[in-house]
Amino acid sequence: MASIATLSFSHPPLNSQIASSASVCVSFQALACHRFLLPVILTARLRSSRKSLKRSLAEERAGGGDGGVLDLDAAAVQREESESDGVENGAVDGTVRSSQRTSIPSESISLGIKEPVYEVVEVKPDGLVSTKKISRRQLLKSSGLRPRDIRSVDPSLWLTNSMPSLLVRDQAILLNFGSLRAIAMHERVLVFDYNRKGGKAFLKALLPRLNPKNTSVGPAMPFELEVVEAALLSRIQRLEQRLMILEPRVAALLEVLPNKLTADVLEQLRLSKQTLVELDSRAGALKQMLLDLLEDPYEIRRICIMGRNCTVQRNSNDVECSVPLEKEIAEEEEEEIEMLLENYLERCESCHGQAERLLDSAKEMEDSIAVNLSSRRLEVSRVELLLQVGTFCVAVGALIAGIFGMNLKSYLEEHVFAFWLTTAGIIFGAVAAFFIMYSYLKSV
Repeated sequence: MASIATLSFSHPPLNSQIASSASVCVSFQALACHRFLLPVILTARLRSSRKSLKRSLAEERAGGGDGGVLDLDAAAVQREESESDGVENGAVDGTVRSSQRTSIPSESISLGIKEPVYEVVEVKPDGLVSTKKISRRQLLKSSGLRPRDIRSVDPSLWLTNSMPSLLVRDQAILLNFGSLRAIAMHERVLVFDYNRKGGKAFLKALLPRLNPKNTSVGPAMPFELEVVEAALLSRIQRLEQRLMILEPRVAALLEVLPNKLTADVLEQLRLSKQTLVELDSRAGALKQMLLDLLEDPYEIRRICIMGRNCTVQRNSNDVECSVPLEKEIAEEEEEEIEMLLENYLERCESCHGQAERLLDSAKEMEDSIAVNLSSRRLEVSRVELLLQVGTFCVAVGALIAGIFGMNLKSYLEEHVFAFWLTTAGIIFGAVAAFFIMYSYLKSV
């Protein structure tokens, strides 16, 4: 379809209107121009043709032409005018309605969606720290990430994204270590929820590495690797500190519990076991994340080439760089990253193993306590059984005494030794019945 700027008509004012319309359409898309301005231009063309027809009819009428033909032509002109007015009105109404239809959804969309804004701490490679607010759109644009990538570090989704993760993208590394959530880029790192324990520990570990006090030399590794190491260091140090606090407490409980079973001691054991389960779960998840990362050379090489003009082949995992020196540096950094991850993996395994040992000891102590309580319950049940058998035998003797206590003559009251013989018989029978029943129940 030809553009509107190339259309021309014989009528000069119409050409000027087309020229002005074409100048307006320069800033719009072609679809919008055809949709809104084309009906107006067609209407102007109909008006100009109608005016020229009127002038020709007036000239023929003045020249003395046929009156009937002129009347018919005049009626046709009127019908054409009414039809053209209807077309014009319909076109204008359709244009207005279409503009309303296109404007209403955009307004509803702009009013219905609220773009999230994050409050983050920005740390530069020179150690400069600043607090800023950044929207999701700005974050995606500056980091080159996709919306699904942001979900792994979004603070509002910390309940659903509790597992530790280290995601490598083309221009950023996303860190999710529980209460620490950050995005590391080539020239800065953004820390979410910096007031939580994980964020404070991360900043405490990162800033001294960027601003060493004793030397004037900058960081030995690239900024992204410094951020990753500081994140791993802060996370594992927190696990080790909790383990160091928990280990003597559990050891003291293990020494006290076999001989002292109180409600306070059992409650402390329950809380210690709950903390050990949480610590074991976190250390195990971090250990599995490091193992998966070490077993994937593609992700490690993507970390190495970040900020360089290099690419990694997905199938062969070969690094291709435009500058040979950058490839050598990337290969050296790959070895450093593997050594770094293996070091923290060993520390994480040590922490995880110690937590598992303490947890096993706590579980064994719980089993011992359960056995001890079961033996005590057995003793209590034995005493209850003795009392029940004795009560039954005494009740039988009381029944015999009650029979003889009736105010009826049995001729036994006339004998002097009848009372003593009856009493001795009741006692002997009760004792004999007790031992017989007890021996029977014990054998069963």
